[in-house]
Amino acid sequence: MDMTAFFKMASGLYVVSAEADGRKAGCVINTAVQVTAVPPRISVAVNKENVTAGVIAQARAFALTAIDKTADMPYIGNFGFRSSDTYDKFEKYGCKTAATGSPYSPEHACALFACKLVNTVDVGTHLLFIGEVVEAERLSDEEPLTYDFYHAVLKGKTPPKAASYQG
Repeated sequence: MDMTAFFKMASGLYVVSAEADGRKAGCVINTAVQVTAVPPRISVAVNKENVTAGVIAQARAFALTAIDKTADMPYIGNFGFRSSDTYDKFEKYGCKTAATGSPYSPEHACALFACKLVNTVDVGTHLLFIGEVVEAERLSDEEPLTYDFYHAVLKGKTPPKAASYQG
């Protein structure tokens, strides 16, 4: 089976983030999708081992930003290849607060969705968080960064905790 076929699925790269008890966490994901329009709901999949998954569960809310094509590998590495447990991912790129109280970085982001957590589904290695959107905003007119562009042009790698990691 050619698992690289999954890189061709039309998906973007996102930063999902939350804050609980003063602890901010965020990570890069490629598994975010609008699931309903009324009420507006989004699902995101986050590896159970990521600090971000625990913070989202505790906060009962999250922010999701769509990464745009101006993002470079240092930005993606900041949110995607470091641990929120030992590193403040928001210090370098700035931090704002969404309507849910969740932190987000507006840099290299073309859209923001602030969500109240309405359901969590265990899907094996990941938790699928379903959130009701309480705030949505276009942050720029830049094109969103697709997962295919990340691999083909930026030559990005897939970290072991990613939903599409192939081992």
